[in-house]
Amino acid sequence: MIDPRAVISPQAEIAADVEIGPFSVIGPEVAIGSGSWIGPHAVINGPTRIGAHNKVYQFASIGDVPQDKKYKGERTRLEIGDRNVFRECVTVNRGTAHGGGVTRIGNDNLFMAYAHVAHDCQLGDQIVMANCATLAGHVELGDWVIMGGLSAVHQFTKIGAHGFLAHNAAVTRDVPPYVMAVGRPAVPHSVNLEGLRRRGFTAGQIQNIRRAFRVLYRSGLKLSAAIEELEKAAESQAEIRPFVDFIKLSSRSIVR
Repeated sequence: MIDPRAVISPQAEIAADVEIGPFSVIGPEVAIGSGSWIGPHAVINGPTRIGAHNKVYQFASIGDVPQDKKYKGERTRLEIGDRNVFRECVTVNRGTAHGGGVTRIGNDNLFMAYAHVAHDCQLGDQIVMANCATLAGHVELGDWVIMGGLSAVHQFTKIGAHGFLAHNAAVTRDVPPYVMAVGRPAVPHSVNLEGLRRRGFTAGQIQNIRRAFRVLYRSGLKLSAAIEELEKAAESQAEIRPFVDFIKLSSRSIVR
């Protein structure tokens, strides 16, 4: 299952059924789980642990050192879950010592060509990063986030679950769950309605989320007053609780 032209370190741990194409390089301290497929000309360096049934396409670079001038060779790592797809020329870097030491990627994510995940990023599940979407260091993406092509996220910024970043968006502040952000710099546009429908949110739940969006962004209330009103709604509407908690915990302030 491993092409003889691939270069595999003796210190790598490769499951018996993993396929590795010609001219790929697998470095020491790389572990690749069962059912994974590594195409030709890919490079995976460690310490990196990759789960089961992942796909890595040609010219991707996974697990190399962080692009951070403060990095001095400290031992850091990359952790990847299951069933992720890394298309052509995707780059994913390990963590840094001052940023927690680990970059983490969850399950069932799609990274289209030339997407970049920088050091110390924390990604959930079911995320799509379209072509050339870029994350700076220490970014957090919740589950089901979609990033349009050429969009970019500033370091230490958080994107809440089910958030949607339009193509070419430049995100410099936190984007709450369910929100679609557009522009450079990105501003709130609307609720990610189509995404919520596809993921099984009921009409009533979507209506509650839309109402919460209007309270936050269209009512003219100060942020503190809007949070008070949203807290009341969250007492009986469970779908509003993640929205409220995200806003209260935001460290970079939210898009406005």
